[in-house]
Amino acid sequence: MSMPLDELIEYEGNAYEFTVAVNRRAYQLAVLRTPEVEKNNGKVVSLAMRNVFTKQIEYRFE
Repeated sequence: MSMPLDELIEYEGNAYEFTVAVNRRAYQLAVLRTPEVEKNNGKVVSLAMRNVFTKQIEYRFE
């Protein structure tokens, strides 16, 4: 799976929030090492971006 660059270019939300959410999700994926990560050849950043874009995960800042 490659990085979803088309979606990144068209993203209209807060870029800072998106970056922080992807960063934290990528860290979680790197630590957990789930089968989903192994299937993606260990590329956690592209997987984290896909999770945020498709709203498979929800995030909020306090």
